[in-house]
Amino acid sequence: MTTFRDALSAGPLVLDGGMSNELEAQGHDLSGALWSARLLRDAPDAIAAVHRAYFAAGAQVAITASYQATYEGFARLGISRTETTALLRRSVRLAREAAENAENAAGTVWVAASVGPYGAMLADGSEYRGGYGLTVAELTRFHRPRLEALAEAAPDVFAIETIPDLREAEAVLNALDGLGIPAWLSYSIRGTTTSAGQPLTEAFALARGSDAVVATGVNCAPAADTAPALALNTALPGVVYPNGGGVWDPGTRSWRGAQDEIADLAPSWLRAGAALVGGCCRVGPAEIRELADRLAAAAADR
Repeated sequence: MTTFRDALSAGPLVLDGGMSNELEAQGHDLSGALWSARLLRDAPDAIAAVHRAYFAAGAQVAITASYQATYEGFARLGISRTETTALLRRSVRLAREAAENAENAAGTVWVAASVGPYGAMLADGSEYRGGYGLTVAELTRFHRPRLEALAEAAPDVFAIETIPDLREAEAVLNALDGLGIPAWLSYSIRGTTTSAGQPLTEAFALARGSDAVVATGVNCAPAADTAPALALNTALPGVVYPNGGGVWDPGTRSWRGAQDEIADLAPSWLRAGAALVGGCCRVGPAEIRELADRLAAAAADR
């Protein structure tokens, strides 16, 4: 049976785009602290529809709607640990069912269980700053329970994403130990440093000590910054899925500015060693279709 590691080595694989922008396009209000994770309880069919739309556009990997799903975040709404565990598992199941019923999918498709940073639970934009004032041990205790819950639903890979600093990266790598599921690790960045200001060379090197990590890179970043950042990753296959342009305003929880044509960057990503490519916020099915077409054309020219 082909594993995700096998597929990665034969890549590049096309990731999906932003979950939130497509849910908002359906008319869902994501202004609360739980963001798209709220719909795991309130509108799971809407999440499944987004997964199907991305598969139909050519995505080969669906990233689950669990980025902001945490025990602490759900508890603030009175949701029990038992129900939270069920919702975390549901996020994987929704993506898996969409994969099994995907139409026009580009061959085998995969499910990546999203694990966002501690700052995503705070819902204050701190996933783009880091420096929460917590120790590695405290951050490990935060991440481990939901990793365990997601692992029980058997995703193909973990998407450890938008990590702002080395301390949290170390904590998540500790929390992955023994779960038996591969992971990619991607950082939020400022140019060629993490969001917390550490050199990306150090951030990427950290992943080399983990048997679980199969790719490292950047996401939720300005598109223009991604190729230079990815070029610093010399040890593992690269993962890159930038935002679609503009600047996020955490105060108004909205984007300002024009969108980018991220597909134009696909050749530079491939030259920098990318094996997983897609989009994050403000990137929808139309952009993923164009990206998939560009990658298919590049493969045909080889």
